[in-house]
Amino acid sequence: MKRVLVTGGAGFIGSHLCKRLLNEGCDVICLDNYFTGSKENVADMMSNPRFDLVRHDVIDPYKAEVDEIFNLACPASPIHYQYNPIKTIKTSVMGAINMLDLARRTGAKMLQASTSEVYGDPIVHPQVETYWGNVNPIGKRSCYDEGKRCAETLCFDYHQQNDVRIKVIRIFNTYGPNMHPADGRVVSNFIMQALRGEDITIYGTGEQTRSFQYVDDLIEGMMRTMATGDEFTGPVNLGNPNEFTIAQLAEKVIEMTGSKSKIIYQPLPSDDPRQRQPNIGLAKKVLDWEPTIQLEQGLSKTIEYFKTKI
Repeated sequence: MKRVLVTGGAGFIGSHLCKRLLNEGCDVICLDNYFTGSKENVADMMSNPRFDLVRHDVIDPYKAEVDEIFNLACPASPIHYQYNPIKTIKTSVMGAINMLDLARRTGAKMLQASTSEVYGDPIVHPQVETYWGNVNPIGKRSCYDEGKRCAETLCFDYHQQNDVRIKVIRIFNTYGPNMHPADGRVVSNFIMQALRGEDITIYGTGEQTRSFQYVDDLIEGMMRTMATGDEFTGPVNLGNPNEFTIAQLAEKVIEMTGSKSKIIYQPLPSDDPRQRQPNIGLAKKVLDWEPTIQLEQGLSKTIEYFKTKI
């Protein structure tokens, strides 16, 4: 029986991962400071004797005997990571250092949750893992973009210098139940606005593209990545390669909710990427993984969840 630490475990993705790990028979330590996570997300696991919930900030060292670490701790939506940019970059950098030190001490394998934001506003499309990105290091998004880029660097330095076993995944836009209703991300924004009958806000022309991945597909990709041999470190893209414009997403949400919301347009925020689409060739080859849940099916489940939050 493996003992697994999940930082950010009470968050959107972390809560789904904790549930999957419990279903696999693991002992799970869920670490969270509740900045964007919530006890409500893990309430149905609290009675499980193999689940431990610990309030802790990864900026501070943490000690435990574990076999695997999934380091997910960091606010991921612009409205949250820009609220306190210094804390955001501390979470990415110091959090990675503390978890890598724990992995080094215990011999644990660590998976670092990185992001498609390391590619910035890409000039290579779709994005492959060998692309170094086009990131503004001093913009409003840089606390998150550069924090995650530095966390990747730390992983590989610990691997090369101290033989720490690492896995690095780059997560593309992910959605599903347990998203924070006010996290400012496009799927949750559109669904909440549509359910309330409010105007749906599109920033820019709506022609910018995103690729939307349902959370269950991501969790499967994470599990398969962690299960690979030590020779595979990543980074590896985990995302749905089907590309949609933001305007298409808004229209789909209006249609599926039966909303009478109208679409309004606002200025595009600075450094907002124009295109985002993963090349998942490496994931297909090494992990035998690709998404199976397409947008309409995933949106249906997510809309039903958000109806309970109105």
